[in-house]
Amino acid sequence: MSRQKSSLVMVGPASRQIAAGGRPVFVVGINNLSNAPVNFLISQVEASQLVGGQAYPMQVIPYETLVQEERNKQVAMAIIAGVAAGANAYGASRAGYGSYTTPSGRHGTFYSPTAAAIAQNRAADQNEAMISATIEQGRQNLAMLEQGVIKDNTLMPGEWYGGQLHLTPPVDSAGGAAKNYVLTLLVGNDRHVIDISQGPAR
Repeated sequence: MSRQKSSLVMVGPASRQIAAGGRPVFVVGINNLSNAPVNFLISQVEASQLVGGQAYPMQVIPYETLVQEERNKQVAMAIIAGVAAGANAYGASRAGYGSYTTPSGRHGTFYSPTAAAIAQNRAADQNEAMISATIEQGRQNLAMLEQGVIKDNTLMPGEWYGGQLHLTPPVDSAGGAAKNYVLTLLVGNDRHVIDISQGPAR
């Protein structure tokens, strides 16, 4: 926690541990203690990781970048869902075909339009459900980013504001030790410097 003349800032890890190679995510809470509006800008947040007494700069990932990454994931998932739907539809189109062998040893093939129609209708329903689920998951992910990620904001007197702050992956610490970070945030004219420690990588 950091308290300055006009503002209070609280920061903590979003989780106790960070996955190896994962991005650290912090929850930031800001309170305007002054009698006037103050600005908070993501571009004025600095982060670094401390390893062996040396500071390594880390990039703050803005909301817009996180949204673009999510949209790229959605495109990839839509392509995968489309390929799966195509394979499902092809399999259904072949469902009406069969083969038979008579007691006398004669072989042949047959086609059942009823079996084909049932399989194709089932495949169409499955494909629609799969694509709808992909779209809905994407919408939920974007809504979570909108609600959860901290963005530029003007805080009115007495107002609290906060959200998640995402950083680029940290430098590996020897032996998977705990990670130590320093965050510097400007809130209006106040400069807040906060030290944070996060558990060893899993």
